[in-house]
Amino acid sequence: MAYLSYRKQKNGTTYVYEVDSFWDKESKMPRNRQQYLGRLDEKTNQIIPAKKLDKSRVAVSAPAVTAKTTVVEPSLILDKIAEETGLQKLLKRSFPDNWEQLLGLAYYLTCRGEALSHADSWLKNHQAFLPDGLISQRVSDLLGTLSEDARQTFFKNWARKIGEREYFCYDITSVSSYSEQNEYVRYGYNRDKEDLRQINLGMVYGQKSHLPVTYRRLPGSITDVSSLSNLLESLDKLDFPKIHLVMDRGFYSQDNVDQLVLQRQPFTIGLPVHLTWVKKQIDEARSPMHGPEGYRKIEGEVLYVYTKLLSWGNEKRRCYLQLYFNSQQAAQTYDGFIDELLTYKEELETGKRIKQNEHYYKQFFLIKETPKRGLKISYNQEAIEAHRNQYSGFFALLTTHIKDPVEALQVYREKDVVEKCFDDLKNGLDMKRIRMHTSKAMDSRLFIQFLSLIFVSQIRKNLREHDLINKFTVRGLMNELESLTEIKFSGKYGQMQSEMTKTQREILQAFAVISPS
Repeated sequence: MAYLSYRKQKNGTTYVYEVDSFWDKESKMPRNRQQYLGRLDEKTNQIIPAKKLDKSRVAVSAPAVTAKTTVVEPSLILDKIAEETGLQKLLKRSFPDNWEQLLGLAYYLTCRGEALSHADSWLKNHQAFLPDGLISQRVSDLLGTLSEDARQTFFKNWARKIGEREYFCYDITSVSSYSEQNEYVRYGYNRDKEDLRQINLGMVYGQKSHLPVTYRRLPGSITDVSSLSNLLESLDKLDFPKIHLVMDRGFYSQDNVDQLVLQRQPFTIGLPVHLTWVKKQIDEARSPMHGPEGYRKIEGEVLYVYTKLLSWGNEKRRCYLQLYFNSQQAAQTYDGFIDELLTYKEELETGKRIKQNEHYYKQFFLIKETPKRGLKISYNQEAIEAHRNQYSGFFALLTTHIKDPVEALQVYREKDVVEKCFDDLKNGLDMKRIRMHTSKAMDSRLFIQFLSLIFVSQIRKNLREHDLINKFTVRGLMNELESLTEIKFSGKYGQMQSEMTKTQREILQAFAVISPS
């Protein structure tokens, strides 16, 4: 055990030693080991450390010194991300009065992913912007003060910061809610298969930067197709740079493509193969695309491709139809087609018909209704079998600026980053349910979620670049750093940090917080 030894000299000076008693195994006797700490200041009762000794080392033992321990993480990593991405600077500009609270709450969600009502105790014990914490009542007040103008100003500057030469993916998800007073919470197509009202959330995500760019809060009853016009209108109002939108076939409609083309909006969009005009193009391309000129091998996958230049709309805008055939995926494609048919049948039986699916109802179903037996829905087996024989294994894209079919396919397949983004948002950042009862509080809550999503996305990107993505989850990485603490001493003794483990050093080196040793 260790203790302090005070030795007062004849001249009145008291020298302080740290004495460590231990058992000597060789001599089988108790022994002492001592280290000179410094002189005792009689007035303050504090130790004046020896010149060769770190002040923090003395402060640990000084009886009159108080100390406060805080967790260094998240500041070591999250501060660096906030600075390097320009996030902190843009928040200061858009929210000059409460950017610190917003950033602190985003840190909390990134590390804990729990309800904001628990943020206060976490902030008090972590090295963040708010040394006094943020009590629950102040969180509620904050959620009520964030203006829409400030949020939109942030989105506008954030999009410009990420860059103009980016492919921006757009997708929509549903978030369930228990609220009955929020006008945006409605029943609709719930992607989590829950019998709850919901809001829809449309997210724009950078394919190259792997960072979220902006989002749109939409009524729960809105469909993917109809949400696109709202997105384009908001991008126009925010004066966004011209971005290349990448969307799956759920967003396809004649009107949507007409609008995109008319506004000269670059895009790549998936096309439903069931469309009559797409099937006609496939029929015309069968012979040339299955020859040597159509053969492509992409990362071991054999594809047959075909590109056709189209003049779209009344203004004859240039578009490229990209057709693909994969014989190995033909069976899987057919399974997906059958799954869609089951959805269409359910829509017919429940009376919840969707306008853009009407041609599927007519083509693949036999619909009879009599006064005695009522509505009877059956499958048009002949049409289904014809589709299987002729079009399974085919898929199609429509793009404005990408002429090469391989490049178009690679751009389209990279859009799954937005699906990972939704997974992080709903399962890792306390967004499985929305508990806000007013639209204003909900909008502020969504914005804080969006900020934390930036951190999660950047951390995940860094883990991939350093081959650590299979070793750590974002939450696991943050938990690994929880033991890295800093002790701040009162008076003149300064501060000291706990020793880093090998894993902690590896993490901090990957994020360039410390240099490789």
